[in-house]
Amino acid sequence: MVKAFGFVDYGGPETQDFLDRPALEPGPGQLAIAVRAAGVNPVDWKIRRGLLGRRRELPSVMGQEASGVVRQVGPGVAGFTPGDEVFGITAAGAFAEQTLLSAGSSALKPEGVGFDQAATLSVSVATADDAIRDLGLGAGRTLLILGIAGGVGSAAAQIARSRGLTVFGTASDTGRAYVESLGAVQIRYGDGVAERITAAAPGGVDGILDLVGGDALRAAVHALKDRTELVSTADQATAAELGGRYITRSTTPETLAALAALVAAGELDPHITARYPLAHAAEALALVESGHARGKVVLEVS
Repeated sequence: MVKAFGFVDYGGPETQDFLDRPALEPGPGQLAIAVRAAGVNPVDWKIRRGLLGRRRELPSVMGQEASGVVRQVGPGVAGFTPGDEVFGITAAGAFAEQTLLSAGSSALKPEGVGFDQAATLSVSVATADDAIRDLGLGAGRTLLILGIAGGVGSAAAQIARSRGLTVFGTASDTGRAYVESLGAVQIRYGDGVAERITAAAPGGVDGILDLVGGDALRAAVHALKDRTELVSTADQATAAELGGRYITRSTTPETLAALAALVAAGELDPHITARYPLAHAAEALALVESGHARGKVVLEVS
């Protein structure tokens, strides 16, 4: 049996617990890995709360992205062998000592990239990359990121800056130095944010990447020159209501390998700001669920 962390019913943190499950055998298109690290994302607690549907078989192991060492290769999988160091999107939950990866959403980990860094790439960093590509803004344009200080926002700011964009981002005043370290201009969120956006970008912005949704998005959209240049990862309904769209995900092994190469070259920093052992998975998830985590939170599995 291997240790895992998941939820036994839909709801709040009281439904979480450690679980024992047998080691999993990979099916077609899957890799069985010994987990070394797992990324913690807002989608994890949203799934547990049932905000993304209630179709999962319970209990359900949490976590969407992991890195580790291949133990076994499933039928029909090419390009991976036992002993390879890999990362990708899980097919059976990431908060565990052993799990399965979807080979079609996985890649080899470069030597110069740590397991902790690799564990951040498949969901948050790849989401940022997809969003910037989806917007398609060229060099010299301006981008406003709502909720810039989290894992997706931190990566999106760096990717946008590398493509010659001027980046603005909403965050708390305590996050100003962090946002500026990303090469972006911080705009304090909360009451009066619309006026502060106008003051920072008097001519408006060419694109908005929304990582928050709701009223925060409604308050900011007035600054957007063309509402079709709005992409949201957080609120599909409000984005559509305002003339924008939900993100189109297109992650492939090739895009994951390219992101890992950027990390290895020192051109992209996942900004891991907190690391927890698997035994403290509840604390890691609570930090992300609080909405106050900067950068990326990672679980490390020995």
